[in-house]
Amino acid sequence: MVKIKNLKKSYKTHSVLKGIDLNINAGEIFGILGPNGAGKTTMLEIVETIKDFDKGEIIIDGLDIKKEKEKIRKIIGVQLQEGGFYPSLSLEQTINQFAGIYNIKVDSNNLLNRVELLDKKDSKVEELSGGQRQRFSIVIAIINNPKILFLDEPSTGLDPYARRETWKLIKDIKKSGTTIVLTTHYMEEAEQLCDRVAIMNKGQILKVDTPEKMINDILKDGFKKEEKLNLANLEDVFFSLTGKLISD
Repeated sequence: MVKIKNLKKSYKTHSVLKGIDLNINAGEIFGILGPNGAGKTTMLEIVETIKDFDKGEIIIDGLDIKKEKEKIRKIIGVQLQEGGFYPSLSLEQTINQFAGIYNIKVDSNNLLNRVELLDKKDSKVEELSGGQRQRFSIVIAIINNPKILFLDEPSTGLDPYARRETWKLIKDIKKSGTTIVLTTHYMEEAEQLCDRVAIMNKGQILKVDTPEKMINDILKDGFKKEEKLNLANLEDVFFSLTGKLISD
C-alpha cells in the first residue's frame, strides 16, 4: 500500500530524515515508534501530502506522490486534532460538513452509533470527554472510506477504559480492509494493535518486524531485565535499539 524509498528531508543544516526505506502492506496496522525528534511526525506529514521532501520516492496504492497528490488525498484519511473542527457545529453538522467536502452522502446516525455517540449528535466537540473526542475524530477521518488511515498518537491522554475503547474502534476499522498507520508512545498499544512496527531514531529506521518477533529476537540475544526475569516486551526492544525510553 505504501512504498518509501531513500526518503530524505532537511531543515537548513539539520537532517530530519536520512534515507528512509519502508514498505507498508495493504490491510495491516503498522506502528511507527520513536522518541521525540526521531522524525516520525515529519515522515507521516510527508506521506500525508502535507509537507514536501528533498529526495526519494513515495508510492501510495500505485500513485506517485510527486505527480498525483490530489488523487492520493482522496484515498487517505488523516485524524484531525480538536482544533480542526468548527466549535459552533454539532457532531451531526460536523459530519455533514466533511461529507460535503468530499461531495458524498453519509448516514450520520450510523456513523455516530458506530462509536456510541448517537446520543451526543447535537453536542459540540468541546462538550465531549477525551475518549469521545478521539473516537469522533477517527470517524471523521474515515468518512470518505479511505484505503489508508493515518493516526497520530490516537490514545494519548486517555484513561485506560477510553484507550481500550479507541483500540476496539481501530481494530474494527481494520476489519473493513483499511490499512492503518499510527504513531504511539504506548508500547502496550503497539503490541495490542500492530501487525508490524518500525522503530525510528535520529531520522533512520532501525528495525521493522512484528512485535512478537522483535521481542523474541532480543531474548535470543540474551536480553534480561534488571529483575532477572527471562521476559521482555516491545518497550525493551525499543530501549535496546535506541538507548532511550519512548518518553525521552
